[in-house]
Parts: sequence; structure tokens; C-alpha cells
Amino acid sequence: MWRVKSAFSRISGGIVLAAGLFGCEGGGGPPVESASELKLADGVPSTRFDFESKDLGGWQTVDGRWAIEDMAGAPSGHAVLVQRAVDNTFNVILAPGGPYTDVDVSVRFKPISGAEDASGGIVFRFADGRYYVIRANALEGNFRLYYYDHGRYQLASARVGPPSLGEWHVLRVVAIGDHIQGYLDGKLLLDHRDRRFRSGAVGVWTKADSITAFDDLTIRGVSVGG
Repeated sequence: MWRVKSAFSRISGGIVLAAGLFGCEGGGGPPVESASELKLADGVPSTRFDFESKDLGGWQTVDGRWAIEDMAGAPSGHAVLVQRAVDNTFNVILAPGGPYTDVDVSVRFKPISGAEDASGGIVFRFADGRYYVIRANALEGNFRLYYYDHGRYQLASARVGPPSLGEWHVLRVVAIGDHIQGYLDGKLLLDHRDRRFRSGAVGVWTKADSITAFDDLTIRGVSVGG
């Protein structure tokens, strides 16, 4: 049985800490590796964005300065999606399609620079400004799941070696019902349950002054009503 941290009401650095799991950071719970991996049913449609068309038609910028750029060493082809705003609290862009309930989403990301933050994340179940985000940060040794609803609230965290600046890494999230699992570079690190958001759009995310590139966004999702 997981032991659950008490929720904090104090706000620190703009983050409100909600109930999390001791086990995610090596405390008193079982290792997350013991969790069974979530899998969507066979036949769920998949959409992949490699940005080679250099077309952001149908994408929705929530905040940030997003553009498709040529980049040497891109994982597929030559074009990638880059976020270059440095003055916003968070930067979000939503992919076409959805809204989705259950999803399996992966993306390659390369943290390029950032003094305050050098992160990349996957947004899922985005609706009316509320969403979940799973993110890694090259300046911190943690991998975290948050929800956002007029503020960012931490749900779960795992200790990791920080992803290297200037290198490509892979984020993945699988969400089925209230069960959410998060992967970094192919390793299952987070296993959490939360039922507050049931459906919404999928996108990618950065924080603060993070300049980050993204490629190969792949969405397997069950559409609402599908």
C-alpha cells in the first residue's frame, strides 16, 4: 500500500504541493517498477507529428513563442518545433485533434538553454485552461506530474539524473481513466491516480526561460464519444 503525503496549503515559488506519493521519491512505498504498465486497447488510432511539413495549421498556441525551425541532428528529418519565449510563467501549444479521454503520448525533446528552467513537458486532458503536465528539467534531478488549475499543483515526483542540455530525450505519458504513468527515456518512473480531469487536448509545454525543441510527437488517443 502506498503511503500518501499530507497536502500542503503553503505556496512556494508559485507551486502548491498537493498530495503525492512517498514511493515515487524512494520513501516508504513499493518501487514504481513493480507497477503493471498501462496499455491502450489494440486499434486505438495514432497520429504522429514530425514537423517536416513546417505547417502549424490546426495547432493552438496558449502561450509562448512557438515556431518550426531546421535543426541539425533532428531525430527525424530536419525540422523541429521550438519554443523561444523567455518571459512567461508557462508556455503551452496544443496539437490538432481530440479531445481525448485515454491517451498514450510520447515526444522527443531537447532542452537547449535556460537559467531559471530548462524543461520540456507533455500536456494532456487540457480543457478550459486546466490540464495535467508531465515534465523533466535539465536543471533539476526530478521528473514530475502536475495539474494546473489557476496554479500549478504537484501530484507525483521521481528522483532522476537531470536530462542533459543539448541532447534529445523521450517523454511518454499513458493515462487510462484515473490511472497515469510517466516515462523518461523509456523508463517507467511515475505511477499515480487522479480523477479531476477526464478529457481534453494534448500538447507540449515549457516553463519560464526554457528554450526547448520538440520532435516526433505521437498521440494514441480515444476521442470523446469514440
